Amino acid sequence: MTDTELAALDASHALHLLRRGDLGALEYAQALMRCMHARAGLHAMTHVDADAVRHAARLADDVPAGRRGLLHGLPMVVKDNIDVVGFPCTAGSPALAGHRPLRDADCVAPLRAAGAVVLGKSNLHEFALGVTSGNAAYGAVRNPHAPGRIAGGSSGGTAAAVAARLAPVGLGTDTGGSIRIPAALCGVVGFRPSTGRWPARGVVPISVPSRDTAAPMARSVADCALLDAVVCGEDPRLQILSPRGLRLGVPHEFWVDLHAGLATQLQDALEGLAAAGVVLVPMAMAVDLAAVGHVALTVAMHENLPSLRAYFADHGLPFDIHQLAGAIGSPDVRAIFNHLAQGGGPDAAAYAAALAEVRTRLRPAWAGAIARHALDALVLPTTPLPAARIGEDEAVQMDDRRWPTFDTYVRHCGPASIVGLPSVSLPAGCVTEQDDRLPVGLMLDGPQGSDRRLLAIAAALQPLLPPTPEPP
Repeated sequence: MTDTELAALDASHALHLLRRGDLGALEYAQALMRCMHARAGLHAMTHVDADAVRHAARLADDVPAGRRGLLHGLPMVVKDNIDVVGFPCTAGSPALAGHRPLRDADCVAPLRAAGAVVLGKSNLHEFALGVTSGNAAYGAVRNPHAPGRIAGGSSGGTAAAVAARLAPVGLGTDTGGSIRIPAALCGVVGFRPSTGRWPARGVVPISVPSRDTAAPMARSVADCALLDAVVCGEDPRLQILSPRGLRLGVPHEFWVDLHAGLATQLQDALEGLAAAGVVLVPMAMAVDLAAVGHVALTVAMHENLPSLRAYFADHGLPFDIHQLAGAIGSPDVRAIFNHLAQGGGPDAAAYAAALAEVRTRLRPAWAGAIARHALDALVLPTTPLPAARIGEDEAVQMDDRRWPTFDTYVRHCGPASIVGLPSVSLPAGCVTEQDDRLPVGLMLDGPQGSDRRLLAIAAALQPLLPPTPEPP
């Protein structure tokens, strides 16, 4: 098979070939590394160690057929804020340039034990604190579909690598949308599990225990579900569901104030689901999304420094917030750290009030709405906009208006993360914006703890949605 043919394999197909011995792990890994070299201008990766990859792939090829694990020889990329032995873990920052963990993150260890081969570490918005992946230290991650556009963030490198066929699967992290936003903008699948489902140890944090999670990205729901099953010790076989009769709530608050082309594209996608027998239930959540966003930000900013301090202590690293802020490369992230270093974060009273709001109002509102309408999930646009131009870090000029960058891209993803719900972004075709063909995403939010069923629903719906073409 040619490099292009190997790169086009999804994980499920590749694993079939790898386990049978029809494809060698070394052959596959080397083909993908050549693709990485050819697409280095995307800035999708921060670190690739070709010798280490070849060594791991050779070891995989030496495993007898009868002893090969569920992920035997599967190449993957891992966001560079997740610990992987043998690789740096920089959080995309000069501040951690020399940090090499001695133990795999708890979400990486089971994947490697099942046979996965880590190709390298993927780029991100520095310390995962942003939605553009405009990284000053490693270069802005470029969208494979339109290199002048953002890949989204903060897991932009993983999304770009999977979309550009540099790897079949990868890991990212999601606090307020950092997996689902880049998945939507790059045209891949991004899954956020219920908060606490995936282990947190070994991930450079933003908001532990309330909002952070690591999770998978892939080009199919089935591949995301496979990684989720391995990490969580679940049966890897998803329930097979018919789309007919599935009840999806269409909350009004999430279907207004959208980019015009995106709105049209996603309404057409909903019509396609309805034609296949999905029951669409118009509804209202009766919440102020801006207020939800304020609660979510309060929680994250109060938890940030204690979470980071705990990670540094776990790795024997000295923690000085002032030195850390001075070493940050990206101006927007440096400003956040300087603000926190000066005591500018939310105080304990504001944090307690935000947690009480989540506990007494937001979780009951979401659970009540889903139960009241007997819904399988909510369906909404993953983002209100397609990908912005690189450099539009403060405001995006699109549809003859200016949109605030951060607030716009996190608006729809934030609620599931603060409430703790599982959520998955599905590719739903493309829109045209100034001659660029840009992917858009349709998101499903499920009831808390319904992760495997939500993935089964997403797997049933993905074939019904408009396909996203391969990047040029």
